[in-house]
Amino acid sequence: MSLKSRLMLALLGLPMLLLTLLAGLSMYQENALRRTAMQNQIEGAVNLMAPQLGEALAMNDSSALQATANQLMDSPTIRALRLQRGTQRILEFGRLRGHALSTTTPSSEHRLTQYYRQWVMVVPLEQSPDAWLILDIDASLLLLANYSNLARGALILLVCGLLLFLVAFSISKRVTQSIDDMSQLIDQLANGRQPPHLNLNQPAELAQMAVRINLLADHMAKARDDLQHQIESATRELQESMETIEVQNIELDISHRQAVEANRVKSEFLANMSHEIRTPLNGIVGFCRLLRRSSLDQRQQEWLDQVQRACSNLLSLVNDVLDFSKLEAGRLVLEQVPVDIQSLVDEVLGLQAPLAHQKGLQLLSLVYDDVPPQLSGDPLRIRQVLTNLINNAIKFTDHGEVIVRVMVEEAQNERITLRLSVSDTGIGLSDIQQRRLFQAFRQATPSHSRQFGGTGLGLAISRQLVEQMGGSIGVDSTPEHGSTFHFTISLTGNPHLERNPELDLHQHHLYIEEPHGPSRRALLHFVTLWHATTTDDPDQASLALEAISADDIEGERLILLRQRLATRTCPTLLMLNAGLPDPASLTLPLHAEILAKPISRKVLAQAIERHLNNPLTEVSNSAPTSTSAIDSGTPDARLLIVDDSETNRLLLKELIEGPGRALTLAASGEEALALAQQQDFDMVLMDIRMTGIDGVETTQALRRMSDKWRERPVIAVTAHVLESQRRELLLKGMDDVLIKPLDPAHLDELLQTWLGISLNTRGEPAPQLPPASIDEELPTVDIGLGTRVAGGREALAKQLIASLAASLEATEQDIDSAIEQDDEEALLDAIHALNGACRYCGVPRLALLAETIETRLRSRGMQETLTMLPDLTNAMEQLRQWQQQHSSEVEALGANANDSSLSSEQ
Repeated sequence: MSLKSRLMLALLGLPMLLLTLLAGLSMYQENALRRTAMQNQIEGAVNLMAPQLGEALAMNDSSALQATANQLMDSPTIRALRLQRGTQRILEFGRLRGHALSTTTPSSEHRLTQYYRQWVMVVPLEQSPDAWLILDIDASLLLLANYSNLARGALILLVCGLLLFLVAFSISKRVTQSIDDMSQLIDQLANGRQPPHLNLNQPAELAQMAVRINLLADHMAKARDDLQHQIESATRELQESMETIEVQNIELDISHRQAVEANRVKSEFLANMSHEIRTPLNGIVGFCRLLRRSSLDQRQQEWLDQVQRACSNLLSLVNDVLDFSKLEAGRLVLEQVPVDIQSLVDEVLGLQAPLAHQKGLQLLSLVYDDVPPQLSGDPLRIRQVLTNLINNAIKFTDHGEVIVRVMVEEAQNERITLRLSVSDTGIGLSDIQQRRLFQAFRQATPSHSRQFGGTGLGLAISRQLVEQMGGSIGVDSTPEHGSTFHFTISLTGNPHLERNPELDLHQHHLYIEEPHGPSRRALLHFVTLWHATTTDDPDQASLALEAISADDIEGERLILLRQRLATRTCPTLLMLNAGLPDPASLTLPLHAEILAKPISRKVLAQAIERHLNNPLTEVSNSAPTSTSAIDSGTPDARLLIVDDSETNRLLLKELIEGPGRALTLAASGEEALALAQQQDFDMVLMDIRMTGIDGVETTQALRRMSDKWRERPVIAVTAHVLESQRRELLLKGMDDVLIKPLDPAHLDELLQTWLGISLNTRGEPAPQLPPASIDEELPTVDIGLGTRVAGGREALAKQLIASLAASLEATEQDIDSAIEQDDEEALLDAIHALNGACRYCGVPRLALLAETIETRLRSRGMQETLTMLPDLTNAMEQLRQWQQQHSSEVEALGANANDSSLSSEQ
């Protein structure tokens, strides 16, 4: 309730209540007096007339009765009367109503009964005991007087109420108006306005309050002015700061752009420098290979090994720096291609096996059964991380074992998190060394860099690669008790997909002799998975698996091994923890084969199946080759070689051709597609840059041809490929890359990986040449180098050089045409084709120039390359001159080669 309402209630309500009570009391008293006066008047008249009526009745005087009754009826309040004796009516004036009619019972005493509008009086007559008088008295006049009195009182109360309302309203308005003014002033102060001062002409209390509110308003106005001044001052300072920050932001943006540009220039510089560094390094490696063919003593051979090792380390350092630079710049893009973790781990262990064999370490991979056979991820980066961890484990382990474990850590829908760990029994790490281990350019201790080599970039790159693949990397280690490096990666695939067993060995018993506990448990797991049983008696076994060391194939121990194998009735797979020796030096029994550890699951299954299906077939101990295909004439592998250079096709054919292999040659992408529609092939070797449809377009067309072609391995063959270009080729459908000049070991590795076959080294070995003389520049032709590239066939080497010399005129025309038309892409095609052709021939000077020009053309552009073209033209002219001088010799060698091939066919 508001103050105004309370004031109105106090000033109006209470007085009105008192006046109402007083008026009511006054009207009640006046009504009582009026009633008493009327009663006294009637009783006085009756008391006066009753004796006269009694006497007249007693004397039976009718006229007297009549006269007396008339006198009573003259009273204005008496409406009717009746004189009655018993039940006999003696006299009646008027007509009795209501309650008067019901009064028939005689009464011995005076009685007056009052009703609302009617009074009834019964008066006994003393002079006639059995007679009484009944009077009907009208009380309406009394009621009218009361109503009149009530109306007069109400009117007086109304007038008083109006007067009181005016007084109360005036007082409340005077009080509340002052309070409203104060409230409005406070509202204006709250809204930040400066209101006028309050009027002090008010009651003392309100005036005192107004004075204080005016003081408060003045104080707030002063405070507001001070605050406004401070705000303006702060705004000016903030504006100055904003301007300074804007200038700094502009400077920062300029610095950022300069940093980005510097980083781009740095990346280009690193890429260009890496190419420039790789070119002389490749030359050094080539010369080292040439020197190996010359007569070297033991000391010179060690020096040569040191040179090759230094080149390999330098190339590894260049690759690490490039990867670290890409990771820093955030430009490393991960691939999403099919990945077989089992094959990937086996491949990495196979590449690291020679270093482990030198130390006598046991290498083992344990891929758990819950790991799906097909996942999707970046195999190159997984391989890079795994290679680094395994290489470190071997490097810091002098004896014992290195075990790689792969398991599923978490699987949600199609997102699978794999946990890969590399455990070793090496020197271990302390807690302090573990904390700084994954920092760039840091190793566990400074002495490790001197003792074991390395830059400290490998683990830093591995950490960033793992984090980009949605995982984490860590290490658990105890000094002198080995280390376990573990990392997780997030891949996609079907978690419910299981690997099918490679073999079904029901009713076969295997004898296993493996002293290394983890390797033995892994073999027992494979035996159980393939439904075979084990036996402790080799004479009762279908096949024996026996682990041997390098000492077991030397001296007397080799003789004892031969004797033990000769007495064994079952085929035997010897698991050698060392590199494979020369099969000719072993002369093992027909049913024995040597496999070098670590043995992949696929290779082990193929070897077991081969021996159980053909237990008496002689098996080459250098590379497994099926003889059933040779005997029956059905090829083990059908290969399609696609290259627009006849020289390249010829060399690939000569290197791969052998028993059990059917080779088909195609000179263009169109021809390859036509052959693919007519025949089925197990592998395609595809040149990348060809006229018409190039290698990438041809591969994509093959992939679209049918479902089987989506699974066929297609290997890109190219003379010049960077790491980024290699990844791009893999994304466009290639399965692997083979770089010219062809390295027989790399080619053999690819054939084993994708087809399970190995190269046959046929023909006569390369002749021993006298020590090479040291000239000021590379020779135009090196027959020894060409012979080595041609697989030891000198005649083929000279034929390849002749084919190259014959194509130089067309190459020169292509180069001149590209320069005249300022067509950098055409110039790159011509140089690339020349570079690829040189890779197959012993022309070191022309090969080095072609490689250098192609590298510079890719990295710097056409204008930076034109200065080197005269040297290239000179080198091509010198090669043509050499060919003219030795043409007769080449023709003779070609004729001899044809005769020998005809005689072999006959």
